[in-house]
Amino acid sequence: MKKILVPTDFSEAAENALEVASKLAKKHNSEIYLLHMLEIPLQEVDIMYTQTANIPEAMFFMKMAHKKFEELMARDYLENVKVHETVISDSNFSRLIDKCHELDIDLIVMGSHGATGLKEMFVGSNAEKVVRTSDIPVLVIKNKHETFDIKDFVFASDFNKDNKETYKQATHFARLFDAKVHLLLVNTANNFLTTSEAYERIKNFISDHDFEDYTVNIYNDSSVESGILNFSNEINADIIGISTHGRQGIAHFFNGSISEDLVNHAKRPVITFKI
Repeated sequence: MKKILVPTDFSEAAENALEVASKLAKKHNSEIYLLHMLEIPLQEVDIMYTQTANIPEAMFFMKMAHKKFEELMARDYLENVKVHETVISDSNFSRLIDKCHELDIDLIVMGSHGATGLKEMFVGSNAEKVVRTSDIPVLVIKNKHETFDIKDFVFASDFNKDNKETYKQATHFARLFDAKVHLLLVNTANNFLTTSEAYERIKNFISDHDFEDYTVNIYNDSSVESGILNFSNEINADIIGISTHGRQGIAHFFNGSISEDLVNHAKRPVITFKI
């Protein structure tokens, strides 16, 4: 994990994510790309600049963003961390993913305001699209963390074959922290497996992987998201890992049975991996 991208609108939630990113960067000798998205297209800056001697609105916001970047990068927790200032003059979140590809980003770390959920995430109401469209793991931070030490990592899945790539990503992430992975299949009345069927499915799912520090858990609950949250609370998990179907998003996780409520209601960090 050499390059971490942190989108920011300079809010408290965004800074919580940046502080976590700084801890990861120090632990893994990574660089941080701190990114701010401006809604005014860059071409308008040039047009407006030629039309008036006054500072145009676009230039004003760019200067303000740069000032806030400087204030952020002076934080003590960023000492000895290499941070790059990055601005996208576009509010289209596909540009964020394009920038990640351009920079060869390994992980996106972003903040959430909590119970109000992804629709209130710090970079505007479209931040949910980052999780939906990203083919890069996205770590969503909900609170301030004095430390960020992951020991118990819940990986929730239906353990069908199309999730195998995400499990590979999850175990790679777990190895970075020397964490134990708790494989979790939630049984519901509408989608029920016997214990033997569930264990057999999970056994087949992990058979191609050499990761050994894991537990297998079958949990019965009224809904999949309730089961994930309740199980994670019971073991006091440090993080929850889930799969997304790309543009279909979290709402189509487990073939459409889980909504954004999982991220909205979780009190702990959530990391998403694209199927």
